[in-house]
Amino acid sequence: MPIKILVIDDSPLVLAMASDALIAAGFDVFTATNGIEANSFIFSTNNRPDLIILDIMMPLLDGNKKAKILKEKDFSKDIPILFISSKEESELIQMVAESGADGYIRKPFTPQGIVSSVKKVLKM
Repeated sequence: MPIKILVIDDSPLVLAMASDALIAAGFDVFTATNGIEANSFIFSTNNRPDLIILDIMMPLLDGNKKAKILKEKDFSKDIPILFISSKEESELIQMVAESGADGYIRKPFTPQGIVSSVKKVLKM
């Protein structure tokens, strides 16, 4: 069964680049432009992701708050979360620690970099 990854970012370019890299690596990829839209995948029995890549700075609900909410709910607390952001590394390390996320990917990223980060978190 293919591994499902949900990429949540308000940038169509980031969604396209991340999706292309992950699909080429053999993953099933779903995308959402904000944390609210993402709920239809996260709380779905058929499309529940095996990993979430989550932008921090987004409208409606920022990624840091979204990660905290997901890590508090029984249904989603075990889904690994990778932040994706252009924030400073020290700030990202702090946000990962505070939210319970599993790591981060810095923008701009390379196709190899995003695939490598995903495989590391999924222990592949």
